[in-house]
Amino acid sequence: MSITIHPPLETELRAKAEAEGISVEAYLERLLRADQDAMDELEALATEGLKSGDPIEAGPNYWVEKHRQLDERLNRTHSR
Repeated sequence: MSITIHPPLETELRAKAEAEGISVEAYLERLLRADQDAMDELEALATEGLKSGDPIEAGPNYWVEKHRQLDERLNRTHSR
């Protein structure tokens, strides 16, 4: 497969691959695997969050109370 990228990006890509002692192809594979791993972790965390307890109705009152709590906590932090 052939991919065309802008020369400055290609230079950076080659330099990073060389610094790690691997080919550009191997470096790109590593980046793609890391990206997939991050997506898998995000999905696992989202699923864990969905299964973590009873759902919360996040209507206007929820956000007003959440902001009040955050303001209160921020005020305590700044008063130290």
